[in-house]
Amino acid sequence: MANPLIPKEPIVPDLTSKQIEQLTDITFLPDVTPVLSDAVFVFGGTHPGHWERPIEAYKKGLSKKIIVTGGVSPTGIKHTDWKSPNTPEAEIIIAELLQNGVRRKDIVYENRSRNTLENILFTKEVFDFSTIQSVLIVCKNHAAGRQYRTFAKHIPYPISCISFGFDAEYRGRMISRNEWMNSEAGRARVFGEYLRIVYYGRLGHVLPLESEITDLNKYVELNVRTE
Repeated sequence: MANPLIPKEPIVPDLTSKQIEQLTDITFLPDVTPVLSDAVFVFGGTHPGHWERPIEAYKKGLSKKIIVTGGVSPTGIKHTDWKSPNTPEAEIIIAELLQNGVRRKDIVYENRSRNTLENILFTKEVFDFSTIQSVLIVCKNHAAGRQYRTFAKHIPYPISCISFGFDAEYRGRMISRNEWMNSEAGRARVFGEYLRIVYYGRLGHVLPLESEITDLNKYVELNVRTE
């Protein structure tokens, strides 16, 4: 059976102010002050934020352990500064960590995963999550809701998760919690994240939403395609 795909930037319906508020709460994790945590969990990706944020957390003493994930994504669009398209994301991230003072003994990694779900599943093969109680999650802020829900679904331990992510720019516009709704790219990216959370929640791949947004569910079916 072909894998369902949802466009990174689907067509976005007109959104009410209430729906914008709901989409923000679902796709972004709460903006809270980071605290001392047992580990930093870095989801795979090619944006510089994937190494800049864990380096910042490490230097601030927020955590002494960094868990790095990421192989070579077959579908992801590389960041414009990414120079090694065939090198696993984790290897580039680790190289940056080491160059910036992170000790190798403080790094755990997997370098085979091709998507968010595999980031979690393959890391479970090399790290015992029952040894920690708290993590800082590093990923793009507008994708943090989906990343967290994937983590929460597949790590069966009571682990506290706090977002320590970063805003990303698309088509010249920064996609942030307070500004995403003001640009075409922002609205499309955030709406795409909502569609994935709903769809993968229904499949059981991520922690499902407690309540889906009224009048937007039909767009899940309209935007899912197979290849």
